[in-house]
Amino acid sequence: MTITTPSTAAGGQRRPTPISLMLLGRGTDPFTERGVECPGDLPAAADPALADRAKAAKAALGDELLVLGHHYQRDEVIQFADVTGDSFKLAQQAAGRPESPYIVFCGVHFMAESADILTADHQQVILPDLAAGCSMADMATFDQVEDCWEVLQDAGVADSTIPVSYMNSSADIKAFTGKHNGTICTSSNAKRALEWALEQGGKVLFLPDQHLGRNTAVRELGLSLDDCVLYDPHKPGGGLTADQLRAATMILWRGHCSVHGRFTLDSVHDVRARIPDVNVLVHPECRHEVVSSADYIGSTEYIIQTIAAAPSGSAWAVGTELNLVQRLANRHPDKTVVFLDRSVCYCSTMNRIDLPHLVWALEALVDGTVVNRITVDDQTRHYAKAALDRMLSLPGIVAKD
Repeated sequence: MTITTPSTAAGGQRRPTPISLMLLGRGTDPFTERGVECPGDLPAAADPALADRAKAAKAALGDELLVLGHHYQRDEVIQFADVTGDSFKLAQQAAGRPESPYIVFCGVHFMAESADILTADHQQVILPDLAAGCSMADMATFDQVEDCWEVLQDAGVADSTIPVSYMNSSADIKAFTGKHNGTICTSSNAKRALEWALEQGGKVLFLPDQHLGRNTAVRELGLSLDDCVLYDPHKPGGGLTADQLRAATMILWRGHCSVHGRFTLDSVHDVRARIPDVNVLVHPECRHEVVSSADYIGSTEYIIQTIAAAPSGSAWAVGTELNLVQRLANRHPDKTVVFLDRSVCYCSTMNRIDLPHLVWALEALVDGTVVNRITVDDQTRHYAKAALDRMLSLPGIVAKD
């Protein structure tokens, strides 16, 4: 699947947008990309009795059920989560609850795969909507990465290249990484993972998020932008010459998060002009120029902790998914918490998991039917787990996303 990121609207100056438009998306901005409207509030569940049905199904299943909720999920769904967090933490929580044979993962497909890799054979992982994928993970397919490795072999650099794959990748890509003696990383431990990889081989193939790889290499390891090249799987040879591959230290896959990739330098300048003394806090999946101009950069857990510890009365513009930003604003009414972009959009695939899908999955379990089970085959599981275990074995590693 080819994903195209929207470009910044050009031509003429934008008129000032009222701050109320920016406050968690209570409105739309006609000056954003043509044809795009991003309402700030999700529609209510179609059936007001759905919440009661979800409670009843959970009570009927008892300890046999564990509901996992990613931070980017809707409030109507997250209220039923037994554990909330980022993808790897949730997969670990599932593995730590062997007494629960049913794991309902309210997240996206690659997260459910990670849970299936880590959990016991008797545990079954369920994704309430199979259409809940991840645009970033979809930007690197197994065949594309195999073709890339052949390009590296032809250039004579494969033997000195260690693959490092972001947690936000498919089980196939994690398995490729493990098979080629690489490691997985999260946004919290990417620096340590890259340090280890460069010690092993001198070059890194970073999959699938170019921005996390670039930001970590330049900001935290002291490499330059010239040390990084961008491999485009849709171009012959990745759009790179053999000499470029030989000269590079970081070979970045051309992939990105469709939510974090939408934030621009204009977004930062705009919010600073509108909100006095605002603190700009962004996720490292954002573009390099956005990260370079922010005040604070860190993982989802870091963002949550930073807002919680901030002094009362402080103002924050947060560059991450809107469900979480809205939740933080509601949780900390003594602080001003706004979405970084002028126009606000939810992660469309995360929001595939809604209350009707969750109730359907839970009530099916009550009736003795497992729907939408996510399974990873034994060979893929073996190599993917090897890559995950390698991450956990690195000295000083932090496994948070």
